[in-house]
Amino acid sequence: MTRVNLVRSSAAALAVALLVATGGACHAATQPAAPSASSAPSPAERGTSTRVLAISIDGLNVNAIRQLGHDEAPSFYRLLDEGASTLNARTEYEQTVTLPNHTGMLTGRRIDRRKGGHGVTWDDDRPGTTVQKAAGHAVASVFTRVHQSGGSTALFSTKTKFSLYARSWPQAIDRFTVDENQQALVRKARQDLVDTTREFTFLHVSLPDRAGHASGFMSPAYVDAVKRTDHLIGTVLRTIDEHAALSDDLVVVLTADHGGKGVSHSDRTKLYNYRVPFLVWGPGVTADDLYDLNPDYVDPHKLRPTYAGPQPVRNGDVANVATDLLGLAKVPGSELDAAQDLTWN
Repeated sequence: MTRVNLVRSSAAALAVALLVATGGACHAATQPAAPSASSAPSPAERGTSTRVLAISIDGLNVNAIRQLGHDEAPSFYRLLDEGASTLNARTEYEQTVTLPNHTGMLTGRRIDRRKGGHGVTWDDDRPGTTVQKAAGHAVASVFTRVHQSGGSTALFSTKTKFSLYARSWPQAIDRFTVDENQQALVRKARQDLVDTTREFTFLHVSLPDRAGHASGFMSPAYVDAVKRTDHLIGTVLRTIDEHAALSDDLVVVLTADHGGKGVSHSDRTKLYNYRVPFLVWGPGVTADDLYDLNPDYVDPHKLRPTYAGPQPVRNGDVANVATDLLGLAKVPGSELDAAQDLTWN
């Protein structure tokens, strides 16, 4: 069972800056965060107390939510009923696998590096790699945008390969925690939300993906894993409800990196792989369908749109929905929701 818990400090910031500038990267455990040196307004200067919790449910087929219904998936349905939501968002166009899609969520970029994408095309743990090396140039993220404004960030994941992001943005992720025990990880994230005022927190839960690979996506074991995930999400929502500092200020953005059916999720042309949920819930959010709230975004029904023309809601919109909620400009170099016009009210 893997547990990594890193809280960044400002020590050795110059060494880290030199490593980043020269494209070097070492293991996250040796990479403390540097203090921000940006003219961007701080949260206090922006006059906002909003905080964002982005949740990614790895391998979530929306049909499992429908199959469980309100009674067996009350937390998902609470987000659907009380938030701005759709169960018909899209993944990245190029791939329906974990690391490429999570990198899109964090950068607001497509995958194809030849067209300005982030270039992360692999889906395994490759020590020494960074997003910058994959793209061939500097790549910003929601973490760097928040950190430059003076805000604090955290990343909680159930997969060690997410260390890619700690290596890529070592100065901007103030806490990086990996724990393959799903319940323990969610408990740590909940405690951090209560104990530490962070503008942006990213929480990754992978029970459905693990069950899908072990027993088949949409199998009884998989649907049960989605039910157990709903319970985990419920513990997060209860933590928010019980603390006024969270219930008054925290907005939850929930999506998935891909769906799945049968033994795999890698065929990017299959609806059950590229269709994902996208939910925004919290103070100031209107309870409505996201496509009804956003007529400039087109409900793709069963289609798989490219990046040309009117766009569907995509999981990669997370980065700029988060920056917009926080009153910040878009993530530099991003393409998805770059106009920050995807509204939730």
